[in-house]
Formats: sequence, C-alpha cells, structure tokens
Amino acid sequence: MNNNATGILTVDLDAIAANYRFLSERARPAVTAAAIKANAYGLGVGPVSRTLWAEGCRDFFVATIDEGIELRGLLPEARITVLNGLIAGDPALFRKYALIPALNDLGQIDGWRADCQRNGPAPAVLHLDTGMARLGLPPAELDILADDHSRLDGIALALIMTHLACADEPDDTMTRRQRDDFAAALARLPRAPASLSASSGIFHGPDYLFDMVRPGVCLHGLNPRPGHPNPLRPVVRLQAKILQIRDVDTPQTVGYGASHRVAGPARLATLAAGYADGYLRSLSGRGTAYMGETAVPIVGRVSMDLTTVDITRVPEARPGDMVDLIGPRHDVDALAEEAGTIGYEILTSLGRRYHRHYLGERCGEVA
Repeated sequence: MNNNATGILTVDLDAIAANYRFLSERARPAVTAAAIKANAYGLGVGPVSRTLWAEGCRDFFVATIDEGIELRGLLPEARITVLNGLIAGDPALFRKYALIPALNDLGQIDGWRADCQRNGPAPAVLHLDTGMARLGLPPAELDILADDHSRLDGIALALIMTHLACADEPDDTMTRRQRDDFAAALARLPRAPASLSASSGIFHGPDYLFDMVRPGVCLHGLNPRPGHPNPLRPVVRLQAKILQIRDVDTPQTVGYGASHRVAGPARLATLAAGYADGYLRSLSGRGTAYMGETAVPIVGRVSMDLTTVDITRVPEARPGDMVDLIGPRHDVDALAEEAGTIGYEILTSLGRRYHRHYLGERCGEVA
C-alpha cells in the first residue's frame, strides 16, 4: 500500500467473488451474468472482471462500445453485450471486437439485419421496453416486430431482455406488471433465452429469474432490498488522511460560506477528500465519518479537495491518521442516504486521486 496516499480506496475482490457465488446460487438454474458498466461501478474493470471470470462468469454487460472494447482486451473469450446498441458504433466495429449489440429499436434491428445479410449471421440481444421509457423497443414497435418476424432474419438472437423500473421498492405492483408484460411479449416473438432481473429483481422469487440474471451493483455489496438486512458482503472501504488538526472555540466558523458555527470548544480535523474525489457536496453538515468506533460528523461545507470533521471525541487523533468515509461501521448505502442519493452514484463518483488497494486471494492475478 502507498503510505504517502492521502486517500485510500480498498476493494475486497474476495467479497465480490463471494457475492457472485451467492447471487448465482440464489438465481439457479438461471445463468448469472455481470453488469460492469462505468469502470465496474468505479472500482476498476480489470480487477473486477477478472475476478468474476475466475468465478465462472462468462456473460458481461457494459454501457458503451468503448467499454466493450476495453473489456474485450481483458477477457478475450467473454460474451460482451453493449447496452447502448448500434447508435454507439457501426456494425463493423462490433464485429471486429466480437461485441454483441443490444438492439433497442426497429432502426437498430434493421441495421444489424442488413449487416448480417452482407457478412453472415451474428449475435444480438433484443431489448424490450416494458415500462422504463428509456432504452428498448416501445410497445408500438414490439407490435410491428411481433407481426413480422422476418425483420430478425439472419440475426442470431442471443437473448431477449427488459429492465425493471421499481425492483428495489417494497410495493412491487409495477414489477409484477412488467414481468407479466415481458412474458406476454416473449410469447409473440421467436424463441430465445430471456432476461428480466438485474440486481434487486433476483430477490423477487423464481418467477422473475427467467434464463439469465444481470446483477451489477449487488456484486459490489450494495443492499438489494432497502429496509432489510443486507445479505451481501461489503466490498468497499474509503479512507481519507488527516492533513491538519486545530482547536477552535466560539465564535469560530468553518468552511465556505461560514455555514457552520462552532458552539463551544471543539477539535477539528481537515481531511484530504472533497467533491472532486466523489465525496459529494450534499454531505456538507450532514455526513458522518468514523475513527475506529467513534462517529465524527462532517462540519461545514465539503469543498473541492477538503472536508472538515469534528474529532473532539477522539483526543488521540493526529495528522496522518486515516478516517473512514466508507467502512465497516458506515457502508455505501448509509453514506448515500446521508447524501440524499443512491449507492450507485456514490460508487461511480469515486475520484481518480484515491490510491486503489485490492484485497483478495487473486490480487496477483488481477492487478
């Protein structure tokens, strides 16, 4: 580990492997793929993808064609689907890197079919929109395709998928409706493996598994069912170094905008982390960090490079000590709740200035 690092992001690869095994067992007999978009949710696509490959994962989903090309260089034999589809690159580029496009509308279907007629059959994923109004064939285009299967001629249909809008919410009325609509759509289309659930959907039961599940953020330890105990192992620890400590008293104020006024004698520590590092500005005056067992609250505004915490209850603290921003007593989900966001944003916002430290049996293989 770099002892000079002012911030350390520790990623437990063994925990990622254990989470993949847990989700695979829960989803059985469905195949368990992995979504590793956005640099594996900010944790490093190389170490994470190789860890998952070693656990037996063979199907991977990324967002962009650039992500697909990068992953192809890491995993030459993996099946890699690009969710943004052909809009992100021409068919020749997908063929060159053996990437599978998710076909999100009739135009993309027609474009891939034309390429298959010129250059031979190639796999694709058909993406249906069952309620997100985001990517995927809308109902009107599904009707056209269901009435004319010839639009898929020459395409090796590898998978038909959709995406749940409310899988992590306790009221699953929409989730059930999407499941039923997806099943009805499958009955109107050529037979192919089907995939409905990503992370949280896996926990809705066997009717939601179909042939493949596509967990993403759950692999990285976030709770798939808010309000319930987290069945997954934590993956991330984030620590920031104390740069300076000072004793203050009233009427001292702290940080930009003088947004925090000290109410009495206090001991404050300035940490080497700020919103440029993904420690969100919305944590100003409401976030919590930890030194050992002791909570140390964020005081004043989080700035670009620095954050101030009240360490009055930790008299032994010294400059150079590390403070847990994410850790065993305050996980990603807890930090996200304080920031008024979701764990996805916390993970994918983690900045490049942290020294990344990988733990696990395969560290030598994946570094």
